[in-house]
Amino acid sequence: MTGSEIWQKVFPWVRNKYVLTIAIFLLWMLLFDSSNLIDVYNEYRKIKRFEKEKEYYLEKIANDRNRLNELQTNNENLEKFAREQYLMKKTDEDIYVIMPD
Repeated sequence: MTGSEIWQKVFPWVRNKYVLTIAIFLLWMLLFDSSNLIDVYNEYRKIKRFEKEKEYYLEKIANDRNRLNELQTNNENLEKFAREQYLMKKTDEDIYVIMPD
């Protein structure tokens, strides 16, 4: 098949006003419309990123709730937390902070 034979088979399809209208419509929707294919893909990526962040924060909230419950119910845990996080001490103690390299 030569190029002119292929063109003769394709040309009637291109001349058809319905095929041409559908092709222009699809081109417009995919590239030029306000919700084109590129924007839809970018929004899809944002949604996936936000879903991952949501999972992370929900897990963090659950861990913080568990820790808060432990601190509110057990005085030993509360004392340990105060000593580690805020360097609190008893009146007759000295605290030495050792920083890792």
